[in-house]
Amino acid sequence: MPIQPLPYAQRLRNRIIALGIFATLCFMIGSCIFGGDKKEEVAKLPEAPEAPLVAADSAGNTSSNPVNDSAASDSGARDIETAMAEGSPLTPAEQKAEDMANAQAAITAAVTPEVPPEIEVIDSTHIKAQKNVFLAEKIDNMLRRFKPMYGVILVVDVQTNEIIAWGERKDEKVQSTPDFFVKNTFPAASLAKTITIAAAMDSKRYSLNTPIPMIGSYHTLYKNQLRVKENYTGPTIELQDAYAMSANPPLALIGLNVGAGRLKEAAKKLGYNTNFPSGIPGRSSYTPPDSGYGLAEVSCGFTESTTLTPLLAAAQVRAILAKKPLEIPWAENLAPYAPKNRIALNAGSFSENTYYGLRQAMIRSITNGTARKQISTRNMARKNYNALDIGGKTGSLDGHDPYGRYEWFKGFAQSKEDPKKAIVVVILQIHDLQKVRSQPATQVAAMIMNYWAHQNLNTKKGK
Repeated sequence: MPIQPLPYAQRLRNRIIALGIFATLCFMIGSCIFGGDKKEEVAKLPEAPEAPLVAADSAGNTSSNPVNDSAASDSGARDIETAMAEGSPLTPAEQKAEDMANAQAAITAAVTPEVPPEIEVIDSTHIKAQKNVFLAEKIDNMLRRFKPMYGVILVVDVQTNEIIAWGERKDEKVQSTPDFFVKNTFPAASLAKTITIAAAMDSKRYSLNTPIPMIGSYHTLYKNQLRVKENYTGPTIELQDAYAMSANPPLALIGLNVGAGRLKEAAKKLGYNTNFPSGIPGRSSYTPPDSGYGLAEVSCGFTESTTLTPLLAAAQVRAILAKKPLEIPWAENLAPYAPKNRIALNAGSFSENTYYGLRQAMIRSITNGTARKQISTRNMARKNYNALDIGGKTGSLDGHDPYGRYEWFKGFAQSKEDPKKAIVVVILQIHDLQKVRSQPATQVAAMIMNYWAHQNLNTKKGK
């Protein structure tokens, strides 16, 4: 395993101690340089003869009393305080005593922090209970390091459909239970575009290379962007690139063309509007109107009305990669946040060509689309990046439960040499609109894929 950095609290404490020691050394050096003259003056003063302290008894006899030594010392200290209060100058001996007291106070203040840093106690019970403990620990460290306002990370083995690692953060703490897995209030955002291209390709009226009119900006959706003139000769974009670049107008036009009926049918095959056994996960909603601008909004995910759970997002990617009907990921010890065993669902399936087209469109998002910047060799070892087929889909939209900016990534990493070795990665982060955002979800996904590849792929250096 790679060497893990010390916790932030411990690093902060070490820095404070180091600064304190440095300040002490500076003070001692300064005292040696600038205090020499005073020491010489004190040395030249004539020493007062020491007289024994005596006490007289009732008979007039005197005797030495050691108890009075401390009293005399206290009296000397009080004399310094009294002299300072009255404004009278201090003798050299009194000045030396005051300097030593001030030096001691300065050293104590420099070495001892005013407020000791709070040390976070990490409960690793939920980490040790996961299938891939090392990957789970990596995810836990990332959540503590990047500190999203809310965040959930889910990793599923494609071959078994078992959850092998996960992590969740909310309320400024890493959680020991993944209750976000089944929460169904998260807007799907552009992840809903998967439904649109699935319906388009299943209708056999569209292919990956079909040109679609591209009017205006990618990330807006105005009504004039949906008005395509007859014999249109303006700019176009291929279906796979419209999906990869998350362009709203082309996907809205496709949805208007294929119709609400086909969209609902495709959404059903991807698990929307389904009541799952035991309510795991919650029901994800997809309700497009029959026509009009509302249908265009739903087709490109430009609405909060379409919702998605992280568990269902993982199931969708796994179904696309395995070319099988939908099946919810499971885990032995995550009830009630995931099924305890595999459950076959009668959700229907797409054609072989549609599954192939969906997979290729997701790969296009990595090579030419919105995820190409972060899921690359800047965040992955080149040998791992070259050894994997990576696909995915990004999405972002403001939401209100909880309030913030929702940022999605759902995707997969599959070995080119052994396709049976593959994982699904789903990441949802919710950012505070008034604060600096944490690392992008695509960067987090790249780091997870890279770590998994180090564990599972036999890659050679420079390959």
